[in-house]
Amino acid sequence: MKQKTTAFVLSQKELAPDIYEMWLETSLATEAGPGQFLCLYPKDKSTLLPRPISICEIDQEKKALRIVYRIAGAGTREFSGYQSGDCVSVLGPLGNGYAPGEGMGKKVFLMGGGIGIPPLLELAKQLQAEKQIILGYRDSRLFLKEDFEQYGTLYIATEDGSVGTRGNVMDVITANALEADVIFACGPMPMLRAIRTFAAKKQIPAYISLEERMACGVGVCLGCVARTREIDRHSHVHNARICTDGPVFEAQDVEI
Repeated sequence: MKQKTTAFVLSQKELAPDIYEMWLETSLATEAGPGQFLCLYPKDKSTLLPRPISICEIDQEKKALRIVYRIAGAGTREFSGYQSGDCVSVLGPLGNGYAPGEGMGKKVFLMGGGIGIPPLLELAKQLQAEKQIILGYRDSRLFLKEDFEQYGTLYIATEDGSVGTRGNVMDVITANALEADVIFACGPMPMLRAIRTFAAKKQIPAYISLEERMACGVGVCLGCVARTREIDRHSHVHNARICTDGPVFEAQDVEI
């Protein structure tokens, strides 16, 4: 059940240039699941809208959530300056995330690219499956690499070839002749399109998390929509609201 509350910063550090992790103490941790996100409200009111940031990790015992985000504008730049003890208004948990049970007992791909990598960490922790984790980076600055190594067999792709396979996450599959029964993915749209095509060819399900700019984050403004096979009950057209119906969809259910 989503709610707006005040969260307290437990810690923050820079993982790579302009990429930060922040641990927040909040009761929302007891309700959150993998693939969901939060809306954080900047204190600078001139920024107007909250910033949607995916949940990276959940610690229910400590009532804490970990978020990993990239500085993309004034709001996230403000967040990067927060220190332990600071507070921030938060709305969440939001969206429909991954269902770990879909991969239970199966051989799975967890595929992340860029800032789409963090939402997969909590899923990697919860999945009871044979996990092949394929992460794509621009270069050798491999944020969260050590975290993922704890939960499965890790494969790396870098655009410049400095680590692992030169190229992207699909090149890793080809280079290592990997196979899976189901895919969970998050990343840039070209990557998700390639995964959708691959999954259709292999006739396996793929659950993809769509990244999109959001205004309200709660499905009211219809500012973030994806074309779908089925008619949306809210708008009565072939659209789904990424913030509420997603961000995670079965790949063949959306046109991307």
